[in-house]
Amino acid sequence: MTSPAETTAEAVDVGLFGPGSVTWRVQAEPILWVGGIRALFLQALHPLAMAGVAQHSSFRDDTWGRLRRTAEFVGVVTYGTTAEAVAAGEMVRRVHRGLRGVEPESGDRYVVSDPRLLLWVHCCQVECFLTTVQRAGLGLTAGESDRYVAEQVAAAEVVGIPRRIVPSSVAELTAYFEDVRPQLRSTEAARTAARFLLRPPMPARIATLTPARPAWALLAALAFASLPRWARRMYGLPAIAPTDLAIGLSCRVLASALNTLPATWRTGPHRRAALERLARSQP
Repeated sequence: MTSPAETTAEAVDVGLFGPGSVTWRVQAEPILWVGGIRALFLQALHPLAMAGVAQHSSFRDDTWGRLRRTAEFVGVVTYGTTAEAVAAGEMVRRVHRGLRGVEPESGDRYVVSDPRLLLWVHCCQVECFLTTVQRAGLGLTAGESDRYVAEQVAAAEVVGIPRRIVPSSVAELTAYFEDVRPQLRSTEAARTAARFLLRPPMPARIATLTPARPAWALLAALAFASLPRWARRMYGLPAIAPTDLAIGLSCRVLASALNTLPATWRTGPHRRAALERLARSQP
């Protein structure tokens, strides 16, 4: 027998995931700002993926615009209608189409739309989001963690990654990182990106008259410190690694502080729009 909640979900387009998904639960957490920054640090360690960013994006000249567009994409794919999510993926594919280049330190050629490079970006995001919310105390079971990874296969598909190569469980995600690690290293482009993330340019008024600079520094420092030990070693810092216990405690404290903010601050526009669609479908 179909429950009222299931009937409501069927009556309105809830997009790729919907209110009963682990994805909606995970990606409603404000602590994901840390997870998102962590993903950028991790993504930069793939030389070919980082070369594509360095040579074909505006992250140096428009750091905040790029971060905003990335957040917009994640929000639309997570909470938008199916048509909106598919359109967002198609836009990414259009932007990537035809872009190619040479990684300067190795001389290796790359194509931005290569599914293997897109898969690296996808897996970094999934692993970082999941790890961050777990450290912050969300309390997902092993089964729910597997469901989250499996649900995210749909997000990979919209940008053109074949389903057959996308990890669909935590074990498969872990195995993916073990397989890809020999390809990773800290290039000059990666180190430049890391410096931008730790201290991005800000308008003078915002940097001096608001708490934006120290707030960002806190988020970025925690994101960097929470990287896997092997990733921190590639960047060469810090010499003394923080313990998992310290990172977990810091994530929990920050998550608790963020969750005291007003709901209007904690709830992004795409989630609000999705909840409003659901509310309008109620009889």
